[in-house]
Amino acid sequence: MAVMAEEKQKERSLEENFAFLEETLKKLEDSEIPLETAFGLYEEGMRALKACNDQIDKVEKKIQLLQENGETNDF
Repeated sequence: MAVMAEEKQKERSLEENFAFLEETLKKLEDSEIPLETAFGLYEEGMRALKACNDQIDKVEKKIQLLQENGETNDF
């Protein structure tokens, strides 16, 4: 099931992942949330955060390539 959740994060845009993280944080701030539920939300949030970092890294690499030779290259 974790693999499916990871695939969903990769399918989301950066903005969608940020919105998901904000929603997850709001849920985690609820003091009435059961510990097991909080742990599951934390795991999902960490996967979304990793997806955001991966997406940002990809954009940064494209920008660096653009700056070096004036062109963009996919990798």
